[in-house]
Amino acid sequence: MATPPLASHALVTGAAAGIGLEIARQLAQAGHVVHLLDRNAAGVRTAELALRDAGFSAHGHTLDITDEDAVAALVGGLPALSVLVNNAGIFEVKPFFEVDAADFRRMYEVNTVAMFTLSRTVARRMPQGGRIVNLASRAMLGARHYPHYVASKAAVVGLTRAMALELAPQGITVNAVAPGVIETDMLKARSDTNLDGLRALQPLGRLGTPADIARTVVFLAAPEADFITGQTLLVDGGRSLGGATSI
Repeated sequence: MATPPLASHALVTGAAAGIGLEIARQLAQAGHVVHLLDRNAAGVRTAELALRDAGFSAHGHTLDITDEDAVAALVGGLPALSVLVNNAGIFEVKPFFEVDAADFRRMYEVNTVAMFTLSRTVARRMPQGGRIVNLASRAMLGARHYPHYVASKAAVVGLTRAMALELAPQGITVNAVAPGVIETDMLKARSDTNLDGLRALQPLGRLGTPADIARTVVFLAAPEADFITGQTLLVDGGRSLGGATSI
């Protein structure tokens, strides 16, 4: 895989832990200067130091991505970004009849609207050949117990296609990665999780890892992926071959 240009800067949201941190680590390993963004100040500082201790160039930033003024100030103070990974998002288990309009608005505000506003801000200064990678979810195919999350991630897929068309004249590609069941601390903490049951449903016999998702993101961010745009890549160990499920 080709090395990115010298001083290529990449911003990863939700980068204090889990999938986001692994994406940042692998981007740094690929030669990017990485900027880790998270609202968890202590977590992002720990992540920044861990990457620096490993010999990578990493910078931590703390803010809420729904704060447009703070986002604009941060992006304006950074070098032009060659890569943006929209990983930050929220999730909750809530049955259909208990979800209300406020739940939908909050989910969309973080998972879709903030993704759009950050991408628009970054894209204004992004150089030719820039890469935007959005994190969707296999839940876009439909799932029980969190309709507002399902809808927000389906919207991410539509937004990815729209952004790809809008930004193509600037030479910027926009793609999405849709993880399946990924074994993270967040998954283990969920009230509706049966890890052994989930593994039994996987055609490949295992759950995904943050590294599985990060490798896919790094590929889409690489120079070799310059003829791929507007696509959503399911990374779910083949589980989507069986149709929509409850997770």
